[in-house]
Amino acid sequence: MIALCRDFEVSTKGHTDIHDITSRVEQIVSDEGLKEGLATVFTPGATASITTIEYESGAVSDLREAVRRLAPEDINYQHDARWGDGNGFSHVRSALVGPSMTVPVSGGSLVLGTWQQVVVLCHDNRPRKRKVVVQLLGTD
Repeated sequence: MIALCRDFEVSTKGHTDIHDITSRVEQIVSDEGLKEGLATVFTPGATASITTIEYESGAVSDLREAVRRLAPEDINYQHDARWGDGNGFSHVRSALVGPSMTVPVSGGSLVLGTWQQVVVLCHDNRPRKRKVVVQLLGTD
C-alpha cells in the first residue's frame, strides 16, 4: 500500500499563467512505484487552480480568455475594497476552476486522454512560486 505526499514548485507570471505539470506528476507516480490507485493534485493558496486541458496554444489561450471573461480584472471586487491588493479577480477565478483534481492511476500511468494534460493556473496579479502537492494512494 502506498499513501504519501510529494510536492514541487512552479514559477508563474500571474494573470492566469498556465503551466503543463503532467510530466512532473507522472514522474512522482513513477518514482514512488504506484501501480494502481489515485493521484490527487492540489495547489495551496486562494489564487491558483488545477485542471486538465489539451495543452496546445489555441486551447490554452481559449481557457485563459474564458476565465478572464468569467471574472474580469477591471471590475469592482469587495476583496479589493477590504484589502487593497487588487487581486479580487484572482480569488474568484481560483474558486471557479478549483484548487485540485484527482487522476486515476492504472498500470503505473496516469489515466488521461490522448490530448489531456494536467495544468496549474496562477490567477494572481503578480508572479508567484506555486507549490503543487501530489498525494498518492494505492498499491505498488
